[in-house]
Formats: sequence, C-alpha cells, structure tokens
Amino acid sequence: MSGSLVCVGIGMKLAAHITPICQSHIENADIVFSLLSCGITEKWLEQKHHNIVNLQDYYAIGKPRNITYKEMVSAILTEVRSGKRVVAAFYGHPGVFACVAHRAIKKANDDGFNAFMEPGISAADCLFAELAIDPGKVGIQHFETSQFMFYKRVIDPSAYLVLWQLGMAGDRSLSKVVTDKRYRQVLMSLLCETYPADHEVILYETATIPLESVRNERVALSQLPFVEVSQQTTLVVPPSQKIEKNDLILKQLAGIDKQYLQLVE
Repeated sequence: MSGSLVCVGIGMKLAAHITPICQSHIENADIVFSLLSCGITEKWLEQKHHNIVNLQDYYAIGKPRNITYKEMVSAILTEVRSGKRVVAAFYGHPGVFACVAHRAIKKANDDGFNAFMEPGISAADCLFAELAIDPGKVGIQHFETSQFMFYKRVIDPSAYLVLWQLGMAGDRSLSKVVTDKRYRQVLMSLLCETYPADHEVILYETATIPLESVRNERVALSQLPFVEVSQQTTLVVPPSQKIEKNDLILKQLAGIDKQYLQLVE
C-alpha cells in the first residue's frame, strides 16, 4: 500500500503562516489538492508544486455541500489508491471546519493507507491575537452558528461566546452561500434570551493577504440582522456577566489544603 495522504494547513495569512513541515510535504508530494480561500493564495501554491488540483471546482450554486464534500473525498482517495504521495492543502487549520480532511483521512486509514494531519494556524489563533482575547481568563465557548441554532445549547454568559460561519446562519439546505437578514433575526432573538439587546458584540474577520485589514466591528446585538456578513465573518459575544465563585468547591479545596499542611508539618 504505497499511497499516502497528508492533510496540511497553510494558515490564514498568505505565505506567512505555513510551517516548514507543511511546506515540505507540499514540495515532496506527487499531487496536491487545494481548498483555499482565494485566487491569490492558489497562485502562490502553484509556485510550490507543479501538479495542483483545485477542489473549489466541485462547488456549484444550489449544489448541496454534502455532495460536494463526498466528491472531493473521492477525488483525493482515487489518487491515494493509485499509489501516489498525496497532499491536501487547506486554508487555516486542516482540522478546523474542514470535514473533507477528516473524512479523507479516516477513509484512507480504514483502507489501510498511511494518512494523517499536520496543523496550521487557524482563524481562532488569529482571533485570540487580533482581538486580544485570552481564552484562559474567563473561558470561551465555540460553536458553528447553524449548529448553535439547530440544537439546544447551554450558554455561559460569564464566558466569551464565538459563533463561526455567521454568514451561513440557519442554512438547513447546505447549499446557500450566505443567508439573509431573516436568518440572523432568528439568531438575534435566540441570543437575546441570554444577553441584553444592547449588549456589544464583535463582527470579526482576519486578514488573509497584505492589502486586507482585520475586521473588528462592534455593534449592539439588536443590530445583528442588519450588518454585512460573508462566509468568513465570525460573531464574538463578550461576557455579559461577571464570573461567579463556587464557594462550596472552594471550601472543599481549602479543607484539602489544610490536611496537606498538617501532614507536611
């Protein structure tokens, strides 16, 4: 079984975030599949390898994304089964909001091929840096926006809430590029069950090329249906309440500390 698969992340910023090991896998591959964010990034990748297959070509307006993803995985596995060293390069981190990478690796491993993932800098890594958020300070909750809407989730308003892929909020068809303000109205109403309508939220998009700037737009939650969004837009909801101490647990821990000090003495 000579075929192999490595799914690599090229990071978020063009040519700046890719790790040496991911670049090495690309340069030494027999064929490279790409699922990247823009044409400029694609052109940059073409300079790194002579045999690039653009997976974006499988997308089509009105075509359900699940069908597209199956076709992408099939194309990748066909080359693996032919005995080639295959690399699939993904925007950001190959394991973050990239089901094609997970599915392709699992299928290749199930078929007896060597397949694994090499990490890249994700949008979450950029978010922490560019919005100056420390996830260890009060905690952070991450959800894909539509999944957050479709299922009952428990929100902790004393921690950050991050909703990814805001632009596709509420898309049940898995075929829309961007949903309209009616869908975000539903999301706003859902969030208003936990947060005040005037609570400040952040619309965030990282910059992927030098000419772009980071989007750090702050609006009231009530304005969410009326803002401009894209597939790259992330909604960040800062805490609306202070973190509350758990006095019962703290008392139990103090008792353990006291017992430990007595043993030491």
